[in-house]
Order: sequence, then C-alpha cells, then structure tokens
Amino acid sequence: MGSDSEAEKTQQKEKERKKMLAIAPIAKPLAGKKLCKRTLKLVRKAAEHKCLKRGVKEVVKSIRRGHKGLCVIAGNISPIDVITHVPILCEEADIPYVYVPSKEDLATAGATKRPTCCVLVLTKPTKGELGPEEQEKIKADYSQIVADISELTSTLF
Repeated sequence: MGSDSEAEKTQQKEKERKKMLAIAPIAKPLAGKKLCKRTLKLVRKAAEHKCLKRGVKEVVKSIRRGHKGLCVIAGNISPIDVITHVPILCEEADIPYVYVPSKEDLATAGATKRPTCCVLVLTKPTKGELGPEEQEKIKADYSQIVADISELTSTLF
C-alpha cells in the first residue's frame, strides 16, 4: 500500500513538471502554487455568481467596453500568439492580470469542460444583483488577490 501512494506521488510530481515545461516564456507574472489555488477559487466563485467572462473574444470585448476586473490567463497556450495581445490591453485599461500554469485547471474552475485561454473576473455580475454578503466575499477575495498580484508584479519589473 505504501508503494502505491509513493508511485502516485511520483506520478503527480511528473505531471506538475510537465505542466511547468509547457508554460510559455512570456507567462509573467506567473502565480505560485498558493496564489494559483486562491485565484482559481475566486474564478470558481465568480462562475457561480455569473461574474465571469470566458475566452479571448469575450475578455477582449469586455475590456474594450470598459469593464473592470481581474484577468486570469493560462500559461500553456499553444500557439501563444492567440493571447499575446491580452496583457497589453489589460495594462492599457489598468486591469491586473496573472498567468496560471494550466488551461485545463482554469476551465475546471470556470465551470466549463473545454480548456479556456483566459477569463475575466468581473467585480459586478453582468445581469441582476448579488446579495450584499456574496458581494462582500467576492470583493474581499478579489482585493486580496489583486494585492498579491501587484506585489508579484513589482518584484518582476
């Protein structure tokens, strides 16, 4: 039994290593394990409350329309040209962005089966209203993650 768990651990480490090798060289700032976990949790909450835009086309459209939020981009996109313009748009619109290692994990957090290049976590839902408690929870998580991302970005540049 002990050897099975060790074999599973080595297999898990091998998967993690392959994920890290598949990351594009422009994927900076890349979220660490802890920040990645918290970011994907925020994406999951946003998907439940319909505060999420999925895919490059929707994200670009929302940014151009002036919506504010947090842009989460997958780092293992191939070809990388598909998303190279998204960070530039985010910087011009003063929207914080972060890369996560896997598009599959991003899709799972965003409640879709199809792997997703990027998502935009909006501060307000597109339609309807949230209860004040849910709004506060999402806002608190959002502001904490944005603070961590700005700290990460300041160490890079």
